[in-house]
Amino acid sequence: MIVVAIVAILAAVALPAYQTYTKKAAFSEVIAATGSAKTAVEVCAQTVAGAASSGAGSFSTECIQNKNGVPANTTAAATNNYIGVVTAASGAGVTVTATTATGVKSPLAASESFQLNGTRQTNGQVTWTKTCNPSDMC
Repeated sequence: MIVVAIVAILAAVALPAYQTYTKKAAFSEVIAATGSAKTAVEVCAQTVAGAASSGAGSFSTECIQNKNGVPANTTAAATNNYIGVVTAASGAGVTVTATTATGVKSPLAASESFQLNGTRQTNGQVTWTKTCNPSDMC
């Protein structure tokens, strides 16, 4: 009886920890899915987005999806079951976003996403800030 109680206590502690582990492992694929778009945006910022003196002005219009080597939207069929879409769009800078897929068996909710916001510095370097939804996945 004592053994059963000990096993039950261990299972009660281990199961939530394992669920968190599997969710973070799946979310790491969402984060990794932004890699190719991020690299393409950085190359574009160095080569296409204008001279260093132009600042970030042309960066947000030239280094977006389907332009100057930055890939078009990538859908789940091209990546894996956890990724819904990867986009690179303009805003104050360039935003690369990966969202989770809907309608697939996954430990991730359909509304979860990873977003990189890139700002081009005057030297051509892109500075990235990240945002995760939910925030405990980063």
